[in-house]
This record gives sequence, C-alpha cells and structure tokens, in this order.
Amino acid sequence: MSPLLAAAGGPLGEILLSLVVILLAAKVGGELSVRAGLPTVLGELVMGILLGNLALTGWHGLEFLKHQPVLAVLAEIGVILLLFEVGVESTVPQMLRVGPVALLVAVVGVVVPTGLGLVVAKLFFPNESFYAHLFIGTVLCATSVGITARVLKEIRKSDSAEAKIIVGAAVIDDILGMILLATVTGMILAAGRGSTLSVVGVAWIAGKAVLFLVGAIVVGLWLAPRMYAVATRLRSGGWLLPLSLAFCFALSFLAELAGLAALVGAFTAGLILEDVQFRDLATKEEYELHDLLHPVIGFFLPIFFVLMGLRVDARAFAQTEILLFAGILTAVAIVGKHACGVVVWGGRADRWAVGLGMIPRGEVGLVFAGVGTTLVLGNRAVVTPAVFSACVIMVVLTTFVTPPLLKWRFGRLESR
Repeated sequence: MSPLLAAAGGPLGEILLSLVVILLAAKVGGELSVRAGLPTVLGELVMGILLGNLALTGWHGLEFLKHQPVLAVLAEIGVILLLFEVGVESTVPQMLRVGPVALLVAVVGVVVPTGLGLVVAKLFFPNESFYAHLFIGTVLCATSVGITARVLKEIRKSDSAEAKIIVGAAVIDDILGMILLATVTGMILAAGRGSTLSVVGVAWIAGKAVLFLVGAIVVGLWLAPRMYAVATRLRSGGWLLPLSLAFCFALSFLAELAGLAALVGAFTAGLILEDVQFRDLATKEEYELHDLLHPVIGFFLPIFFVLMGLRVDARAFAQTEILLFAGILTAVAIVGKHACGVVVWGGRADRWAVGLGMIPRGEVGLVFAGVGTTLVLGNRAVVTPAVFSACVIMVVLTTFVTPPLLKWRFGRLESR
C-alpha cells in the first residue's frame, strides 16, 4: 500500500484523495492545453497518461487511482452527462431539416470509417475475434463536431453552407453512431454468453435501438413540456436542473433495461429537450439549462478523461507494431471521414471543407473506445490496453490536425 493511500485513512479518504489528485491534474492539463491553442480534453487526457505511468519511474503512489470503483462510476456519470449535453445541443427539428446532402454525408461518415477500421484491425490482429475488429471500426465512426464548430466560429464561418452541412450531418452521425454502438455491444454481450447472433438477431438489436430512439422521442416530446409546465407552477425554485437530470437518468436507465447502452438513453434525452419546452421555467428561475449543466459536467467529465489517460500503458508506445497500427488507424480515420465530402454535390458547399470538418474524434471517440475496454470476450477485453493506447493516439491526432487544416482550406477558398 502506498503511503498516500495509507494516509487516506479509509474508503472515504481514498475517494476524497482521488478527487483532489484528478481534479487538480485535469485543470492543470486543461490550462496548458488551452495555452497551446488545443482543446482542454487533450490536456486532461495527457495528464491522465502521465499520472498512470508514474510507476515506470519506480513510484507507485498513484496506482490506486486505476482501481478505485467509485471513481469509475463518477466517470461513467460524466460520459452520460456528456452525451446528454451533445443531445441538448441538437434538436429533433434540426435533425429533420438537415436535408439529403447532410444525411448522405453522415451515412458515408459512419459506413466508410467503420469498414476501413475493421479491415485494418483484422490485418494487424488476425487472431482477435471479428467482434474486436468490428468494435475498432465502430470507434472510428465517432465524430466530435465541437472541435470543428469552435474553429468555424473563430474564422467566422459558422453561417457558411459548409458549416450547416457539417452540423446537420453531425446530428445524424451521432444517432447512427449510437445505434451502431448499441448493436455491436449487444453482439459482443451475446457472444460472451456463448451464443452466436443470426442476421435476424443483429437486426433485432439494431431495430430495438431505433425503436427505443423513436419511441422515446415521441413520448418525450409529449411528456417534457407538461413536466416543465408543472414545475413552473410550483412555488419552490430550482427545478430546471434536477428535473432535466432526472429525465436524462431515467432514459439512461430505460436504455439499460432495454439491453442498450445508457449512453443511447442519455443522448436521446438531450435530443428531446428543446429550449421552447422549458423557456417559462428558465425565465422564472433566471437560468439557462446550458449554464446550469456546465458546472455539473465540469466536475464529472474531467474525471472520465483523466481516467481514460490512466488506462493508457505508455510502454505500448515503444512497441513498433502498436505505433504502426496507430499511424495507419489515424490515416484511415482521416481518409474515412474525409470521404464524406465526395457526396456533397451542386457546388453549394466546398466538399474538401466538409470532409475536413468531419475528421476530429475528440471526446466522442474516447467514449466509444472506453466502452470497448469494459466489454469482455473470452476472458479478454474487446479493446486491449495496447489497442486502447493506439485509439488514444488516433483521437489525439485527428483532433489536433483538424483546426489547421480547416483554416487552411477556408483561407484557400477566400483567396480565389
């Protein structure tokens, strides 16, 4: 037992000490990342990698962080809140308005990277199961449009035709990604129980995800306005945040109950909630939902990113095969998403800019990869520590290269 852990004095002390270390590390990493002009998530991730590999220097004082169960639960709540926020930033009307171009961009952005990822994983790890190959492909289908949105805002292109297609496609991309994640996870869980899913079984899992999504949206769009209307008439204040979080956690629970990932429920809950539904309550309480969510997510989410970094084994970076796999995985991740631009027609938008805008995996890619580390098949994690380290490299590189590439492309367009 490390001196730090012995000094904690019990389970509560261990949790409190864990939070002190992780929250401070996350903020320091985020600050350094922002100063370097990068997203805070990269700094939080790198700090986690540094803390998780201190044992390589001979000091094992923080190894307990990797095995703290409460910390893992807090990290999962952080992911649920992240997907809830992603959903809140999108709306059902927005999803329906994206048009055929954005829909095609989203479909290509899921199908092509997933297929390329599956092929690359099979070439590098032929002895692994098909499910492991497929899950790596699933990780590549994720898109973090938040990085692109920030860059577009900085260069004052948020209202451009390219931006509208990217944001619209990202909404559909998220939905398709959630359905694919639920389907692949269901296949892996079934295989772990010793059963092989037929085509009908796979179709049922995918159909169940779609039915849950559609059913929850239909019921939620009827329930949410009435729920907030009742809260608006109550004399006690402070209902907006607890009610919204309860709605998120309820749908997350129902998704788990239906055999789907809680993330699907959280994203669906966010997709349902629209500003018009809680406008009167927000006006009464003089707070916006986004403003209330921000500090809550600001507490839980850094725990997830630091914990993801803690799971990265730096020794994998010294393995030529893993570095080569990470490099090729990054290449196909870029090519696979950039292929989205091929289906942009009519000259209304620049296909290169659209393709580049869909490249970053960011926090969503980490979430997908993290799910893979928790799935077990044949007493072996579907995403092994070495493969997870390669996925982290891919996430970092795709997130890092997108801002300068987008700025370069729009600069070329303006100079014509």
